[in-house]
Amino acid sequence: MARARYLAREGRIADAEKAYRDVLAAHPDLKPCWAECFELLRSHGRREDALRLAEGARAQFGDSAFPLALKGAALIELERYREALGALEQAIEFDPDLALAWHELGYAAFRLGDRNRALLALDRAFALEPHTETLRLRGRILRDAGRYQAAEVAYEGAAQAAEHTEQRQGAEREIAITRRYAFYAPRRPEDLSPAERWFAETGTVVLAPDPGADVPDDAALIAAFLDLARDSRWRFGQVVTLGPALPAWQSLADGLGAPLVGRAAFDAAAVPLVVAQRALPGDAGWSVLQAAVARDGTGLMFVLEHAADDTTPAPGAADVIGVLSDAGRRRARRINVAHALSEAQHPAARLAGRRLKP
Repeated sequence: MARARYLAREGRIADAEKAYRDVLAAHPDLKPCWAECFELLRSHGRREDALRLAEGARAQFGDSAFPLALKGAALIELERYREALGALEQAIEFDPDLALAWHELGYAAFRLGDRNRALLALDRAFALEPHTETLRLRGRILRDAGRYQAAEVAYEGAAQAAEHTEQRQGAEREIAITRRYAFYAPRRPEDLSPAERWFAETGTVVLAPDPGADVPDDAALIAAFLDLARDSRWRFGQVVTLGPALPAWQSLADGLGAPLVGRAAFDAAAVPLVVAQRALPGDAGWSVLQAAVARDGTGLMFVLEHAADDTTPAPGAADVIGVLSDAGRRRARRINVAHALSEAQHPAARLAGRRLKP
């Protein structure tokens, strides 16, 4: 199992699955191996395979708590929540002390909108078997309910209970997200606008967040960025362009009093402003410069527009974007520099701790 875990952490999913199945072939009664192989399939979107594995566990262990808990978890992934709840309740009847069943029951109740039952089930699961994923799920439920302080406590507990670096880093990311959502308290996440949720999930500042009748053009977004830079007292030693050359970049460089250069002249020590029409995560130049800015904590990445359905904060994320877009079409939005300034100054923003003066 140690080899299978190593392969999974290295991202070699097919090899990890084979290693787990080899262990099961030799030791079919090893429940932790069944559980870990199931989680591997589940975490990589292989829902039907996860259900088949759960049925294999049932063939091995019969009608008992463990295979029923796996089946319930698989049904959750298939969005068959009522069936999942029934399987998990049956598992708990067989073994009321099985932490896995309580954890999955909490998740099923959460997906069905029953937050109180979900939290009670997770409390029971954690009492039986303290686990970082249980605390992370508890934090998610509390955050969705707008109980941000309690959610942060749960995520902090998850970070402290983490057994692996990846688990700790994941919990720390959730803490930052929760703190950004708390910026909009007492409103719940479901009550926020798309741009507000964007900032909460990614830490990226949006210059045009408010509903409006007009679609902001390049000139308006450049002017807004110049206002934000002036109000924030940012100063840049160079403006580095990526992607198509736009006339707007020269006006931006002139407004900042910085030279306009290509990617070959990028200098991390100069406090660079890297600009593009949109994020280019598949572009080698973008990835290298974005990594350098993040690593050195100097300068920032600015794009005029960004796809609204892509809220992955890294890799390839910008620090400031002009406006969200749908299928390449910018949304009609009103620019709000004051709102952008308050987000940029948030201690959990992507720009927190960034050096933005030469």
